[in-house]
Amino acid sequence: MSNDKRKELMKITRATFGFGGYDDAQFGLSLSFEGKGCGTDTFIGAWSFPPSEHAQWTVADQSQLFADAVRLLVSTLTDAKKKHVGELVGVPVEVTFEGNMLKEWRVLTELIL
Repeated sequence: MSNDKRKELMKITRATFGFGGYDDAQFGLSLSFEGKGCGTDTFIGAWSFPPSEHAQWTVADQSQLFADAVRLLVSTLTDAKKKHVGELVGVPVEVTFEGNMLKEWRVLTELIL
């Protein structure tokens, strides 16, 4: 497996906050990115239900993941100079991949008026 890093210029093509992730059984921030000949999705959040007695995560873990998703959303909206999640569609971003795995992304603030 290749660990080479590459950066792609893309735009956000979908932005939602709510149920999503695996089988729509999670709750958090869903984003889709598209660029020249490529596209990818990401989800930041947690399972939407309480942990079972056999779960390897706790309500505190879930709360932290929810908080992380909201903080990321606040930061992204601020960088993009937007007020609502849906307004992120069309925002230019730089997406970093390691091999084929999305590692991080950032709003291209230098292009935001």
